[in-house]
Amino acid sequence: GRIEDDLARRDFSINAMAVPLNETLEPSELIDPQGGRADLARKTVRALGPTVFQDDPGRLMRAVRLAGQLQFRIEPGTSKSIAAAAKLLGDVSPERIREEFLNILSLDGAKGQLEVLDHFGLFGQIIPELQAGKGVDQPRMHYWDVWGHTLHTVEFAELVTKGHQNSPIYSCVPWTQDSEAHFEQHATDGHNRRTLLKLAALFHDVAKPQTKSLDETGRTRFFGHSEQGAEVATERLGHLRVSSRGIEMVAKMVEQHLRPTNMKDGDEWPSDRAIFRYFRDVGDVAIDTLYLCLADYLGAKGPELVHDEWLNHARMVGHILHVGTSDPVSPTSERLITGHDLITHFNLQPGPEIGAVLERVEEARAAGEIETKEQALEMASNALKFLADQLDTRRNGSD
Repeated sequence: GRIEDDLARRDFSINAMAVPLNETLEPSELIDPQGGRADLARKTVRALGPTVFQDDPGRLMRAVRLAGQLQFRIEPGTSKSIAAAAKLLGDVSPERIREEFLNILSLDGAKGQLEVLDHFGLFGQIIPELQAGKGVDQPRMHYWDVWGHTLHTVEFAELVTKGHQNSPIYSCVPWTQDSEAHFEQHATDGHNRRTLLKLAALFHDVAKPQTKSLDETGRTRFFGHSEQGAEVATERLGHLRVSSRGIEMVAKMVEQHLRPTNMKDGDEWPSDRAIFRYFRDVGDVAIDTLYLCLADYLGAKGPELVHDEWLNHARMVGHILHVGTSDPVSPTSERLITGHDLITHFNLQPGPEIGAVLERVEEARAAGEIETKEQALEMASNALKFLADQLDTRRNGSD
């Protein structure tokens, strides 16, 4: 077939240019029957012909991704065609939707591209559960409805995971070379932790509409929205064929996103022991969840952010991050004593109390109460006595 015929079957004009080989490359030799060069100059994504999206509905998302990636606009006629063909997205394989969606989410300025997807009626087919957040207003704490808050949290998740020296807002965010390296790490499906954080930001309040209620004082509550949100995320990301590791990471972030704020003891910052427990429980995404907490705060306040309150919040998160990743506290560092030590030293049988005692010792060490093996054994001895006393009390009580 002729090269011109082949080019006419492509998706967009900017992808329908060719250069003859084996000759000196002069621009005049560009084969461009569809006007792709002019569209490149105009920074425009234009579909070739009326059936481009019917021929391959995967191009619906590709158009949005290309426009976002190149920072081009979508030509108005092409926009109309996308909106008209949007329902065909249901014919596209989940794997391809996932790939294009994560590519869009990984772009800088992802919030704008998500709004474009929504405008075309595509977003509601990718994550339908988010649509319920439109118009669900939130109590005094929030500037936007659940939908607006969600999109802004994605935007802020992107912004808090970059080093900012000169911004009065983002320079408060704890940021080191370690943080930079952390978010560049590969997480799932060819994407890094920064993109996965944005995915968790999308789902963090997905269950708010279904958990909304008023308490006796008339205050709006969203009881259980974190746990239910983690379930919704798990199911939806499973449909989109995200890897099991990616699903686990997102679900854990969604489930735990309120935890950093709730660790405060009144006006006091969280204790070292609370921080140790947080890092132990949240595990692989403990750091990521702290940044989700920062993005969530900015997404709640919006333009009504009070700088001093934000500074305090960011410093508290920085404190959790610092204490949790410093050596002696880190749950991954060598234990002072092991289960084997307990079994041999106190002549015990293996059993659940050994785990309970080790946990008590590790928490005390995290809080800086003990430092040596001798102190650890002494504390273990006291803990074992305490457990034995409790057991006796229970036995006597049930006689």
